[in-house]
Amino acid sequence: MNLLRLTPFLLFDGNCAEAMQFYQSCFGGDLTLTRLSETPMKAQFPPEQHQKITYAFLGSGAFEFSATDWLHPTHRRVQGNSTAMHVTGDGYDELSPIFEKLRQGADTEFLVELCEMPFGIYGRFTDRYGVEWFFKAPHART
Repeated sequence: MNLLRLTPFLLFDGNCAEAMQFYQSCFGGDLTLTRLSETPMKAQFPPEQHQKITYAFLGSGAFEFSATDWLHPTHRRVQGNSTAMHVTGDGYDELSPIFEKLRQGADTEFLVELCEMPFGIYGRFTDRYGVEWFFKAPHART
């Protein structure tokens, strides 16, 4: 039995719980949050960091991804623009409700509304947590 899987893992700067609860409100699924205060690692960190998330998991039969708050004491987190979440679906009607929920509070500078492109239905934006989201579905049937 092969158990190897590759899934997205997001890094946040103190707002992991908030972000993952928001994503759960958009996608549904089961959310597990483990705070630093619930782990043996808490003794290695000051009390003001104990509310941070050491591990979050959101999943259902259709998707899964994990996240954490940045906890490294010297290596600094830098929000990058070279990774993104990719949501695929059967068509506009399936993608649109999730797109609309996730885009609440999103950066509008690079927003591309869901629309027909030569390669299918496409949309994208950067959400309120700095995470890039791309949406793709086959062409609409006419």
